[in-house]
Amino acid sequence: MIGYAVIFGFSCLVLALALNLWRLLKGPSAGDRIVALDTMVINSIALIVLIGIAEASDTYFEAALLLAMVGFIGTVAYCKFMLRGDIIE
Repeated sequence: MIGYAVIFGFSCLVLALALNLWRLLKGPSAGDRIVALDTMVINSIALIVLIGIAEASDTYFEAALLLAMVGFIGTVAYCKFMLRGDIIE
């Protein structure tokens, strides 16, 4: 039963990543593109976790945690750049 759930999760995440890519390329404003990129990072984290569940390996969960931290810092940097025009104060 877990195999079917993992396959369903993979298909849903592939669809979500495709829709996020469409919004990233077609977004009317820079804010929409930043939100789409942040959502793609979140979906990639979910994809890594699903791979970890499918292969029963703990290493993927650590990689997902590292990607979450890097994605958060990247989103903060993008937002700071959009608000101030400079990242480093």
